[in-house]
Amino acid sequence: MLRLLVLLLALSSLLGAESVTIPTMNFNLAAPDTPKQLVSSLNVLVVLTLLFLAPSMVLVMTTFTRFVIVFGFLRQALGTQQVPPTQLLVMLAMILTFFVMEPVGTKAYEAGIKPYISEQIGYEEAFAKTTLPFKNFMIRNTREKDLALFFRIRKMKNPQTVAEVPLSIVIPAFVISEIKTAFEIGFLIFLPFLVIDMVVASILMSMGMMMLPPVMISLPFKILVFVLIDGWNLLIGNLIASIK
Repeated sequence: MLRLLVLLLALSSLLGAESVTIPTMNFNLAAPDTPKQLVSSLNVLVVLTLLFLAPSMVLVMTTFTRFVIVFGFLRQALGTQQVPPTQLLVMLAMILTFFVMEPVGTKAYEAGIKPYISEQIGYEEAFAKTTLPFKNFMIRNTREKDLALFFRIRKMKNPQTVAEVPLSIVIPAFVISEIKTAFEIGFLIFLPFLVIDMVVASILMSMGMMMLPPVMISLPFKILVFVLIDGWNLLIGNLIASIK
């Protein structure tokens, strides 16, 4: 773009075309003249904000947190360092999250977004109907103890229906429940591999080979055991089955 501007200036000076003008752009923000213009500007701001926060919402309102933490524990238990790579584990967690959350997203679209696009309902009703399937999903997978914690912090009365539970309480309660569940699953994953490490270490000590790192010997056995039991199939099947 800079080279094109320099070329235009050079041609205008050589040809004596003093009337050639360079187009300019105006970046000034004018105040809205009518309330309708203000509402339009605010709607654009809201959309841009939602697009900016969309990745964070995926983390806190879906099963992505559970998947990515469990996969991290699995890699640590195997002791394979950077195999599988972090990018691959994150992508696998994203794919499984999409698989699990697709029915919830479809319900949200049919109940709230589609009628709103067709101008059948207003914005507030569309927001409530769109978030309701996600709220139901999060509450089903959230411990009552975690929900009660944030209600006590806010000093609010216990709700009688799902509609009375605000998103500001459901989301943090759901996140800490997912983290706790992921840590419980990670502990169960560590146990068999820990046994293998202890057996290998004991054999090496009894043979007097204390200078040989046990990890070098136990790693092939852990990979072999994981492959023989079809570990990925078993792990992902139980992970999805644990989601209500």
